[in-house]
Amino acid sequence: MIRYIFICVYLMITGLSLNAQDFNQEIQKLNLAYKLISTFYVDSVNDEKLVEDAIVGMLKNLDPHSQYISKEEIARLTEPLDGSFEGIGIQFNIFNDTLMVISPISGGPSEKVGVRAGDRIINIDGENVAGIGLKNSDVFAKLKGKKGTIVDIEVIRRGIKDVIKFSIERDKIPIYSVEASYMATPEIGYIKINQFSATTHKEVEGALKKLNSQGMDNLILDLRGNPGGYLKAAIDVADEFLGGDNLVVYTEGLTSPRKDYLSSSSGLFKKGKVVVLIDEGSASASEIVSGAIQDWDRGIILGRRSFGKGLVQRPLNLQDGSVIRLTIAKYYTPAGRSIQKPYSNDHDAYNREIFQRYNQSEELSNDSVDYECGEKYYTRVNQRLVYGGGGITPDMLIPIDTTGYSDYYRDLIAYGILNRFILNYIDNHRNELEKRYKDYSSYSSGFVVDNEVVDMLLEEAKKEELSSDVEELKVSMSMLKSQIKALIARSLWTPSEYFQTINPTTEAYSKAIEILSSESLYSNLLK
Repeated sequence: MIRYIFICVYLMITGLSLNAQDFNQEIQKLNLAYKLISTFYVDSVNDEKLVEDAIVGMLKNLDPHSQYISKEEIARLTEPLDGSFEGIGIQFNIFNDTLMVISPISGGPSEKVGVRAGDRIINIDGENVAGIGLKNSDVFAKLKGKKGTIVDIEVIRRGIKDVIKFSIERDKIPIYSVEASYMATPEIGYIKINQFSATTHKEVEGALKKLNSQGMDNLILDLRGNPGGYLKAAIDVADEFLGGDNLVVYTEGLTSPRKDYLSSSSGLFKKGKVVVLIDEGSASASEIVSGAIQDWDRGIILGRRSFGKGLVQRPLNLQDGSVIRLTIAKYYTPAGRSIQKPYSNDHDAYNREIFQRYNQSEELSNDSVDYECGEKYYTRVNQRLVYGGGGITPDMLIPIDTTGYSDYYRDLIAYGILNRFILNYIDNHRNELEKRYKDYSSYSSGFVVDNEVVDMLLEEAKKEELSSDVEELKVSMSMLKSQIKALIARSLWTPSEYFQTINPTTEAYSKAIEILSSESLYSNLLK
């Protein structure tokens, strides 16, 4: 078993035919090691685990992103990037040991049969699920399933005495990567992308068409916290902004010849001004898009230096359904910058690099960024100086805003107290809120998080043994009220309304609007 798998891996990597002379001493040594272990080891050996551990060990010494994925993990890891899954289509939370529907997904099977936000699911396929210590993984196991299969649920709805029964036919449920798109001002549009999946380009196209029809002249493209995804999605999205036959990105490796990816002449936003928001959570495909826009002087990059993940992985299938994702090349921006930050065999140090930025105050002040240590490159049009050697360095740094941060605010979020409070508040006030605020516009201008709401939150925190700190609360009050209002908006509508509420309170967003509203400021940053 192990010998066959290692032979398969070896052949896939080298491309050689099955011939005894192709096996070098290292392969023979590996095979001998297995034989010795299986023959002389004191206890019985789990062949499958031994194989997996051996493969993981080999990959661990290569780079931080080559990895082995078991057959059990494949579907879970690829599902978000495929852009859909099969199930009943609800967003849920487990609240007070009860499965609560946060909202049915628009157009999904649950919405079609009448499941509503706030419904409590107490029974699934004849099995009680209330008060039994249900976990998220249990919910996924019970509600996800093949398209066309049926799941029967029973729910309790506030204001209705009897249990309501639903029979729901599972279907494909979309996973949206464009979390928000709206007009930030009468001239400036905003698009937030949370990952680059198989459906991202189509979603971006739809968002651009909608915003263009609403009079958009300029755009904020928000890639903060976006970990990346499919290369094709990144190229297609960048293509909406760049001119024809412009290099978007190229890949190159020791055994992988250089391959260029070019933009086309078509695109929905080739001329308007663009500001791209990035931070240390923006990686891979996000860096491809922001790097291409920066290198072609197509827009302003605003925020903090991106993660620096520029390694290309090729999936190599093994015969049992598992996969090796092997690094075969690196990503380079149009100016020739390697996106990948330095790495060694010390993966812990690689992962800690983000925290070192904080310790060195890189994320806190423009003066603390050591540009001299970066590799110098020049943009393709205006010959502006840009830096390589690890991530995309923004044209203007927006430091992390720590003015409203406190340990008490952190604990409210980290312990899940704020989210549980919002769930409870919405559950008790949904009808009242929906009656008073017919749309988001009236909510945005009319709803105020007053001291009574804050006191309710603090009371809940006390019940969970988190005592309030008067001074820390004073520091974080404005930020806390903004989060409460934004989270309520998300519960009543969609994530787009959350960002419409919270974005104006952030410096990066406000600075992006300022730059796009000033022709001179925008032009000077591109010189």
